[in-house]
Parts: sequence; structure tokens; C-alpha cells
Amino acid sequence: MSPLLSNVLLDEVDKELEKRGHKFCRYADDMNIYVQSQKAGERVYASIKQFLEKKLKLKVNEEKSAVAEVQERKFLGYQIRNDGRLTVSPKAERQAMEKIRVLTKRNRGRSFEQVIEELNRFLVGWFNYFKLASLPNLWRNMDAWIRRKLRCYKLKQKKRGWTIVKFLTSLGVPVKEAWKIGLSGKGWWRLSW
Repeated sequence: MSPLLSNVLLDEVDKELEKRGHKFCRYADDMNIYVQSQKAGERVYASIKQFLEKKLKLKVNEEKSAVAEVQERKFLGYQIRNDGRLTVSPKAERQAMEKIRVLTKRNRGRSFEQVIEELNRFLVGWFNYFKLASLPNLWRNMDAWIRRKLRCYKLKQKKRGWTIVKFLTSLGVPVKEAWKIGLSGKGWWRLSW
């Protein structure tokens, strides 16, 4: 309901900004207004704030609102660079990594197949949402990190010793190397290389 009510209520703001000739982007109650200079930004911010508070009787969140360079702000999880490319905001990236940590936590008591299914569901949605972002290194690094997390999960399921050796040799790891890993006292993360 909140996005719907925001759109109904803030339609007047859209009309006001169009009337003034400003370039802007709004989704529900999240809005960016683009101007040429810091001074113009401050002037527009003050007048739109007054419009929202006086005419629409809405309160502007001072903590989330700011006048800044476009690359310093985020909008719906994206950041716009100076060259016009879209990237994933650091906050959205941290939130995704935290969600993956929760899904691949080794003491959740889920089967490996369930973890893969939950992870795929999340990742497909996340990657589709951020498909406009141009960050090939992020995708590559995230993929490598997720694979390592999954190897940790699988190794912990196999416990220690013979079951790890049996599992690794079934994957084509030489027996000598498999025994080195199976008898190692190192933690799961170090073993997952």
C-alpha cells in the first residue's frame, strides 16, 4: 500500500517539477532531482521541501535528504557514475553479501540441495534487479566467494576423515591430496580453497 499511496500523493510533486522544467526520477517516496550546480540544488531542495511541507503537509526526512553530486548518492540500490554508467551501491552490495552469508551458514541444518535452491532464488532476483549495472568484477568476485562458501558447506556436511576423502576422490581429487585435506586440522574456510 505504501508505494501506491506515495504515488497518489506525490503526483502533485511530479507535476510541480515538470512545470518548473526540472529533470527528476521518482519511485514511490524515493526521489532524485538533477540540476546543474550545488547552488541550484540547494535552491530547488529548499523550495521543494517547502512545497511538500506547506502544500502537501508532508515531513521531509532530513537524514536521507541531501544536495550532493550525483555519484555520491544512491537511488533504489544503484549509483550513477560521472560517465553515466550505473553501478550497485556499496550498501546494496553489503546487504546481498549478508543475505548470502545467512543462506550459506553451515549450521542451518538444511540439505545442500535446499541451500542451492534458496541461494538460486535469491541470486536470480538480485541479478535481474541489478542487470543494468556495469560491474563485471563484482559479479566475478561474488561468484568466486559464493562457490567457496558452498565448498565450506559441503565439506562440513562430510565432517572429517574418511567421508571427506571419499567425497573428494569421487570428484577426481588424487587420493594423497584428499587425505591431506581430510586429516587437516585447518578450518573449513581454509580447506575450501
